[in-house]
Amino acid sequence: MATDWLGSIVSINCGESLGVYQGRVSAVDQVSQTISLTRPFHNGVKCLVPEVTFRAGDITELKILEIPAPGDSRQCGDSQQMDTGVPGVGCQVGPSQNGTGKALKKPVSSSAPQSIPRRTDVKSQDILVSPQQQCSKSYMDRHMETLSQSKGFRRRHNSWSSSSRHPNQVTPKKSGLKNGQMKSKDDECFGDDIDEIPDTDFDFEGNLALFDKAAVFEEIETYERRSGTRSRGTPSEKPARYRHDENILESEPIVYRRIVVPQNPNKEFCTDSGLVVPSVSYELHKKLLAVAEKHGLTLERRLEMTGVCASQMALSLLGGPNRLNPKNVHQRPTVALLCGPHVKGAQGISCGRHLSNHDVHVILFLPNFVKMLESITNELNLFSKTQGQQVSSVKDLPDTPVDLVINCLDCHENAFLRDQPWYKAVVDWANQNRAPVLSIDPPISEMELGIDAKWSLALGLPLPLGERAGRVYLCDIGIPQKVFQEVGINYHSPFGCKFVIPLHST
Repeated sequence: MATDWLGSIVSINCGESLGVYQGRVSAVDQVSQTISLTRPFHNGVKCLVPEVTFRAGDITELKILEIPAPGDSRQCGDSQQMDTGVPGVGCQVGPSQNGTGKALKKPVSSSAPQSIPRRTDVKSQDILVSPQQQCSKSYMDRHMETLSQSKGFRRRHNSWSSSSRHPNQVTPKKSGLKNGQMKSKDDECFGDDIDEIPDTDFDFEGNLALFDKAAVFEEIETYERRSGTRSRGTPSEKPARYRHDENILESEPIVYRRIVVPQNPNKEFCTDSGLVVPSVSYELHKKLLAVAEKHGLTLERRLEMTGVCASQMALSLLGGPNRLNPKNVHQRPTVALLCGPHVKGAQGISCGRHLSNHDVHVILFLPNFVKMLESITNELNLFSKTQGQQVSSVKDLPDTPVDLVINCLDCHENAFLRDQPWYKAVVDWANQNRAPVLSIDPPISEMELGIDAKWSLALGLPLPLGERAGRVYLCDIGIPQKVFQEVGINYHSPFGCKFVIPLHST
């Protein structure tokens, strides 16, 4: 009974440890429950032994790839197996003119490491099953059930259900046929039943292991070295690559210390480009401004330049173009400007005028004094022509937090102002408001500041500011280079294309 399946081409799956075997059945022993395959293939690679025997306990799945026609299965299968050496493809039953069917050989190629069962054309043509196949159906089914009782043996019922019919049943023609003519291209391409798709997966990992990529590339590299040709891969000498902001032309070595002061600086800063900016003492800074004013850089020009640079920095801190645009009219920023009755206060008033011109709500605090400096009077006259608001009492300052506080209360000379009641009240309001603070030209670190700043803006050259000054920025107020040389400073501008640059502690 089991001998009727000899010569069939099967695929045996033994799990992940042993893999998949394909071959032609040469022996089936029901007593010991073993099955033998001749000319076996393991994971697509032909085995070195001529025959392999499997136990039922080792078999996970068994698939019948081809059942030869009765009477000539061994002859056709053996000759086809001997010629090709590839399992899984043998003889097919094709249609004949008298409807009895003939055994037709189908040539195959044996160049691939693993054969992929091709879809048969039985269902894409007019199928007329031979009487021998129809009569042997019930006989083979009985023996197939006996064989499948063993553990691990399975069979494909779809192959029988799609290719076997009753002898009296008339085989219908496909809908793709038109008046008995050739089928359409769509049916030829898409007319196969999904049941005919083979379940055997192609072993990509096993076939890829047959290709030694390292040896092939080594052979190519050896050939190119001998022939003098250049490899398409990474060259031996890697060319230099430049960023978009680097010059490809060779230049002189970069000198990062371009500013030299006559005195040993107490503190040094550096820019984003790495240039060293030393700090200067308050006496040297005061002398520098006096020499610049003697050469024409008057106080009015200096106030205007300081106001422009401070307002640009404040606008950037307030959000820049994301905050100040016509679509954000409802988000108009509010700035509280705290000024004292001195030149530093006049610088803050100039900054407030420019901020108000850029649609910022500015609240200027300035205490009442009987006599004001001329520079403060001139700046107040210009500020009064804007939409800014001027107050002289702490009670008139906002109770809610503002967007930014600009501190211009402190100066280098008039230290007695810290003892005034209005000064202490304004300092308490600024510390309670919890808004970020920007200090313009703050005094040196020896003087205790009443308000902790997040940012500080220095003029021309920085002073040795302390930690309470926050992050230091430097602005260009237009002092010529020869003015620096006159006071003994070897100066080269660190600003580049900007008027306000950040400084970092070294």
